[in-house]
Amino acid sequence: MNMSIESRQAEEGHARREALNDTRVWCVYARRKYEEPLHEIGNVMADDVELARVYARSIYDEFAWVEMVLIPRDCIVTVIAS
Repeated sequence: MNMSIESRQAEEGHARREALNDTRVWCVYARRKYEEPLHEIGNVMADDVELARVYARSIYDEFAWVEMVLIPRDCIVTVIAS
């Protein structure tokens, strides 16, 4: 009986580690002037949007952006493939 409990605990621990390591890629778009279009400046990897915001602001802080947005890469839809 102890073996099944230990096995279950090991599986649960493994699942938790996988969930923590399962990061999402966020595309970062920004612009420096209101009249400019948004353009992709890079990407960040984070498990949730709040962490992605922190990463994007800290990594891409070289300019005084007037707007910066995040788009989850898995939400991007290809219209014409190359």
